[in-house]
Amino acid sequence: MKTRVLLIEDDLNITELVRYNLERADYKVDAVADGEEGLYLAAQDTPDVILLDWMLPNLSGLEICRQLRRNSETANVPIIMLTARADEPDRVRGLETGADDYVVKPFSPKELIARIQAVLRRVRPALAGKELSFEDIRLDNVSHRVTRNGTSIHLGPTEYRLLRHFMENPGRVFSREQLLDSVWGHDVYVEPRTVDVHIRRLRKAMNAGGKDYIRTVRSAGYALDNNQ
Repeated sequence: MKTRVLLIEDDLNITELVRYNLERADYKVDAVADGEEGLYLAAQDTPDVILLDWMLPNLSGLEICRQLRRNSETANVPIIMLTARADEPDRVRGLETGADDYVVKPFSPKELIARIQAVLRRVRPALAGKELSFEDIRLDNVSHRVTRNGTSIHLGPTEYRLLRHFMENPGRVFSREQLLDSVWGHDVYVEPRTVDVHIRRLRKAMNAGGKDYIRTVRSAGYALDNNQ
C-alpha cells in the first residue's frame, strides 16, 4: 500500500511540482486548493501525512492546522507546513500550532521527500518504506506478499489488513472497536466479535511458521509484540 499524502496548496505550479515528484517516489497524492475541502477530505479518509500551505484564501494554514489537531481523526497525522515565511518567529508559530515540520519555499523536491520520510519514521516508522518487518515476519506493501522465515504465508484480504495494521504499530494495544475502525472502516457495520474470528484465522496462518506474536490483552484487545 502506498503512503498517502494530502496536499493543501493553492499554487498550481507548486501543486504540480509536488505531485510529480511524490508520485515518482511511489506516493499517492491527493491535492486540494481550498482549506475547507482539505479538512473534509482529511477527516473522511485520513492520510498518512499532510502538506499544508500557510497562505491560503479564506482559511489560513495555521487555522487548518489547529482544526486538524482538534479532530480525533487527524490529531496524530504528521503535518508539514509549506510557506514562504522564513523568519524564526513564523517557524516557531507554525510548530507551536501543531505542525511537525516546516519547509520554506522555494524548496527542493528531494528535501521535501526527505522531510516526509523523517516525520513518518518518527510517528509511524513502518510507513517510511515499502516493506514492513517484525521479528521474522516480512510484509511487502507493493506486492502484498507476506513471508515468515522466508516462507510465503497466504492470508485473506482482511487478515492481511489486520497484520499490516499491527506491523505499522508494533507493541500498541488495539481494542476491537479500534481495529474495526482502522481495518474495516468507519462506515461498515461489523459485530466486534468478528474481530476475534479474523484474529484466529490470522494466528492459524502465521503460527505454522513459528512463535505467536499476536498478544491477547484481557479486557483491552490485541497487540503485536514479542513479550509473551
